[in-house]
Amino acid sequence: MNSRAPALVVLIATLTFALSPLVTPGFSGFTPDQFPVPQIDPPVQPAGYAFSIWGLIYLWLIVGAVFGVWQAANDPGWRAMRLPLAISLIIGTFWVAVANVAPVWATLMIVVMAATAIAAMLRAGPDRPWLQVRPVALYAGWLTAATGVAIGVVLGGYAILSEQNAAILCLFAVLLVALAVQTARPREWGYPAAVVWGLIGVIVTNFPNANWLVIGLAAIGALILTFRAVLSVMKGSAR
Repeated sequence: MNSRAPALVVLIATLTFALSPLVTPGFSGFTPDQFPVPQIDPPVQPAGYAFSIWGLIYLWLIVGAVFGVWQAANDPGWRAMRLPLAISLIIGTFWVAVANVAPVWATLMIVVMAATAIAAMLRAGPDRPWLQVRPVALYAGWLTAATGVAIGVVLGGYAILSEQNAAILCLFAVLLVALAVQTARPREWGYPAAVVWGLIGVIVTNFPNANWLVIGLAAIGALILTFRAVLSVMKGSAR
């Protein structure tokens, strides 16, 4: 099959996804008034600066999608990842608008976004990693962290759990998912790098309140993911 259609779908979805914040008020975390129990600086939510990673993700995904249309439209490794990636990006196009008005629906959406982004990352071929798998891995890693944040804030915001317990539960869940994905593709460091970025943001949020349990859990997780990533890269370089 000699068709650029799937590659063009991914490119268009990437562009609409990247441009969607421009037609919304933007998003840097759920606001306190979106919940029955106002969430003021919930411990699971990273510091606001951490959301700046989206700029890099948008740009890198666009570059990869353009290259995919131009040079890799029929490459099997690229084709294998395009369907789940397109699904994630199409949902993501509407995510910011939904997140600003309906946190529960936004949380359900980001779970699907993360799952399909991870599937795309795991399906991607090994060629040209800086253009193919790495931007998708960074995107999938940040979505993994962001999914834990969204679930944690919703659990606290609807008094299902206390803010502290929701943070601990969701950090554990994020780390378990991240370790499983990292094990499935150990040499792709873009995924753990994005998760670690989110964990550092959680540490920064909790440091002024000396929330050592959450800080310790996030720090241990970040160290484990970083150590495994460095070890995998070193083993790959030695071959």
